[in-house]
Amino acid sequence: TPSLLPRPALPAARPSARPLRAPRSLPLTSAADGLKDTSKVMDFFNSLIKKTTGYPPSDRAEKMPLPKSHYVLKNPLDTVPPGHEVAMFGMGCFWGAERKFWELGKEKGVFSTSVGYAGGKTTNPNYREVCSGATGHNEVVRVVYDPKKLGYGKLLDVFWAAHNPTTLNQQGNDVGTQYRSGVYYYGEEQKKAAEASKARFEEVLKSKGYDGIVTEIVEAPEYYFAEDYHQQYLAKNPGGYCGLGGLGCYEPEPTAQL
Repeated sequence: TPSLLPRPALPAARPSARPLRAPRSLPLTSAADGLKDTSKVMDFFNSLIKKTTGYPPSDRAEKMPLPKSHYVLKNPLDTVPPGHEVAMFGMGCFWGAERKFWELGKEKGVFSTSVGYAGGKTTNPNYREVCSGATGHNEVVRVVYDPKKLGYGKLLDVFWAAHNPTTLNQQGNDVGTQYRSGVYYYGEEQKKAAEASKARFEEVLKSKGYDGIVTEIVEAPEYYFAEDYHQQYLAKNPGGYCGLGGLGCYEPEPTAQL
């Protein structure tokens, strides 16, 4: 078992690092039913935190302190250089998800990747609050990239191929609203590309007997950086937990820019 960064140290096994989860027995029979149940789960955890701490999760003025640079790519995490664009995805545990994108490489157009929280109801949430399910945030990856070298279609290819978009609020053993599948678009071009790729992949999945895609495709909400120790976690801890797994039947978009 590899040693992890002091914060104090996290256990290497991801499941034990997730003390609060949505129960596995939660009936998620369809996307619509799942959204209703998700609301109930959030209300439950909100009341639980209020009972145990005396207050529900609240807004926080202080932003998370960031490392000086990306552990792998060596560029600043909070900078979007001129001519670059931003993409955001939710696809389960953000440790493994982030690695999928930084592995594309700086020479292919990736300026930086980072992990954070988005799509919830509080500002500057922390990890424990998000894991509780009470804030409604998703664990997401933000990618800053050069569109002259790397097309958005290629990022979508990585997204669809690396996870299971047919399971609601779950990726493998990771269960909870913070693991939902999502594409968070910046502008109409990204929106159209995401919807088109979803429709194309869904046809393939249904032809192979899979359920429909439950991925949410919505305008990018406010992004809040996660704690320092989460950034590029699997580069710092190569033996760390990664629960990501695709379905093995995604075919990359032929016109996607490599």
